[in-house]
Amino acid sequence: MIYPNRPAECRTFACDWLVNELLEEHWKPSKSKLVLTTSEDGLEVRCDPGFPDAWRKEPFRSELREWAVSGEALDMTVVVIVGRRMTLVTSEHEFDLGIVGPDERIVRELEGTKVVNTTVVKASDLEQ
Repeated sequence: MIYPNRPAECRTFACDWLVNELLEEHWKPSKSKLVLTTSEDGLEVRCDPGFPDAWRKEPFRSELREWAVSGEALDMTVVVIVGRRMTLVTSEHEFDLGIVGPDERIVRELEGTKVVNTTVVKASDLEQ
């Protein structure tokens, strides 16, 4: 084990590369500088802060866009996270959402299943 004194949460964490047999070797976090995780809304791509544009390099950018296309039909999202900043990747756009706080939500404007615009709102505003 690389980090024998890691917190229990870290010892049991398994990024998608470890658990998804379909992800090829180039997605290995130490090579790609990206960690893939799933959420209830879709896929989260966390970039190594030292390599903030890693997701924009090929083949990653193309594959993320392909996943975004597939996800739109299923109401799933692809969100890239660099530090505290988020970018929503869609079939045709990359929406820079800025810093999205834990009390905020991403709201997508759709035309059919395609995302045409996004806004970030306070979660409490959605409850009203």
